[in-house]
Amino acid sequence: MGSPAAHPGARPVKLRTTTPLLVPLALLVGCTGASDDAGRWQPRPGVTWQWQLSGRVDTSVRAAVYDIDGFDQSKATVGTLHGKGRKVICYLSTGAFEDWRPDAKKFPESVLGRGNGWQGERWLDIRRTDVLEPLLAARFDMCKDKGFDAVEPDNMDGYRNRTGFPLKAADQLRYNRLIARLAHDRGMAVGLKNDLDQIPQLVADFDFAVNEQCAQYDECDDLKPFVEADKAVFHVEYELPTTRFCAQSRKLRLSSLEKKYELGVWRRTC
Repeated sequence: MGSPAAHPGARPVKLRTTTPLLVPLALLVGCTGASDDAGRWQPRPGVTWQWQLSGRVDTSVRAAVYDIDGFDQSKATVGTLHGKGRKVICYLSTGAFEDWRPDAKKFPESVLGRGNGWQGERWLDIRRTDVLEPLLAARFDMCKDKGFDAVEPDNMDGYRNRTGFPLKAADQLRYNRLIARLAHDRGMAVGLKNDLDQIPQLVADFDFAVNEQCAQYDECDDLKPFVEADKAVFHVEYELPTTRFCAQSRKLRLSSLEKKYELGVWRRTC
């Protein structure tokens, strides 16, 4: 992620881990997906998207799906996007503490670990669901109240990082499934952020995937289970030009963008 000044969202993986402008928007929106058996939105592979976590949201980008900050953006912004036919994803950090958020003082020191490489952020002790579940439930309620269709929970792979806690793969699976349940209980879809190694165990629990830099790290094939399940993969590269990853993205049916780390309006599509 990053500080609110640099951007409270983009997190490059440190340890390993287009639609033509002349296409009518109605055609773009028609690709967003349908409701699943539980009535939730289910984005389909290849759907167009925009990921903007810093600056004033530009609602005119020709993308069927928007992923925007859950705290920073208002119910009115979500409503404006819905009025333009877009689906809207609520970005939240669920695996790391961010000291600038309005609920930051509710997180006790006992669940705060090492910094995750971004100013003002620290890994959370995801084993402490007794403490974290009510705090996150309140955040998910906020997303629902603002009208979001889905949630993008970030920092979902703490067990692969130096968090300051002895986290195991089983801890991460349990926590990630809790996150999925919190979204589903509120009628929202939910995406699995990164956490490539656990995709086989978690693909059934999540409605889509969000990935950073799988092309740069030669990991995009790991996302195939989502596409094979007819679930969208929203993918971004920061350090590779589109000429380096779009051919593979089209083959794998990923929804791929080139973005800058601050995740502003600028984007390049495949």
